[in-house]
Amino acid sequence: MDHDRLTADHYGHGALEQAIFSALAASGKDLSALSPDDLAPVDEFHIGGRQATSDLAAQAGFAPGSRLLDIGCGLGGASRFFAREGGCWVTGIDVTEDYIRLAREFSARVGLGDRVTYEAASALALPFAPETFDGATMFHVGMNIADKRKAFSEARRVLKPGGVFAIYDVMGETEGLDFPVPWASSAETSFVADAATYRRLLSEAGFVVEKERSRAEVALDFFRKIQSRAAAGGPPPLGLHILMGATSPQKVANMIAGFARGLIAPTEMIARAR
Repeated sequence: MDHDRLTADHYGHGALEQAIFSALAASGKDLSALSPDDLAPVDEFHIGGRQATSDLAAQAGFAPGSRLLDIGCGLGGASRFFAREGGCWVTGIDVTEDYIRLAREFSARVGLGDRVTYEAASALALPFAPETFDGATMFHVGMNIADKRKAFSEARRVLKPGGVFAIYDVMGETEGLDFPVPWASSAETSFVADAATYRRLLSEAGFVVEKERSRAEVALDFFRKIQSRAAAGGPPPLGLHILMGATSPQKVANMIAGFARGLIAPTEMIARAR
């Protein structure tokens, strides 16, 4: 089974560029003078959005001038954050070509095209030489990767010794979850694993896990606020519902139910290459 293709199909939209730019215009944004903050409601497709990116950055401690790899970069929001706020040089990869195309477009529009680059590529076959990067990030990507052993081995290969690999994934159990959820339409394409599995596979790949924390309460608060706004008057023009499509309410409800039942929790993990 070609899991990369299934992942790309799941996240495919068909008219994503038009939908986002229409929503930006409806939000009163000047399309000729966009800033990273204007894009923040839609370009960081992980629980907690911009705040979660900032929180993981604080845990990772990447030095200004670091060369980073963003594995599964999506629309590039996190990579632009590390470039703009952290002074890093960032390369993003993703299997969804629409995301890569828009990540380039957005970065050029906000004046960060010289600090971030994007390539369509798989986490299982990174197109980079060994020890290319000082650090790497992965935001809500592991749930779409069946072969985490290979993905972590590839991350270790392209990182320099001592490099930090900062992960923010939904961890726990797929069994018992209701579908669809934001990362999968069915259990057949959901590869959620528990934190113990992450720790073991990271160790086998040549990493030492230095920090770990659950962000379950942050997640519940984040999505309850989304649900509250939607109930009060529908979602705002610009938001993650654009990426999740027509089934967005059901995906969010199923994920919240998974949190509440203790099946899954968004979790930060900071690992260092040996």
